[in-house]
Amino acid sequence: MRVFSAMLMPLLLTVSAAAQDAEITNDSADAAVQIDEETAIGGGMASYYGNELAGNRTASGERFNPGELTAAHRTLPFGSLVRVTNTSNGDSVVVRINDRGPFSHGRVIDVSHAAAREIGMHRSGTARVKLALLDND
Repeated sequence: MRVFSAMLMPLLLTVSAAAQDAEITNDSADAAVQIDEETAIGGGMASYYGNELAGNRTASGERFNPGELTAAHRTLPFGSLVRVTNTSNGDSVVVRINDRGPFSHGRVIDVSHAAAREIGMHRSGTARVKLALLDND
């Protein structure tokens, strides 16, 4: 089970907290992307991956880094930017989809540990969230 979980870990693009409101910076391309529109895509329960799977490959082939703002989603294309908002406190974070999952019943997204800290779910391990797909065209 641990090997299977290791294959599902998110990673890659680091998005600075300061850039989330208006601009997302892709460090690998050194390009700024303006967020034009958000489309609500539902919500549900979110969970996060911890540090124990750092360095393992995700479904996109990237190595998981728990310090980056990334996530796993079952169907969204790799590279999609998603705003994840914790409904209990209103905190939100923008993550980049780079993995498949979660495969736990009742979960809609798995976020990295850094993303979990940003929205205040790192202690509980799970949180009810709203998801919005960001249009960066």
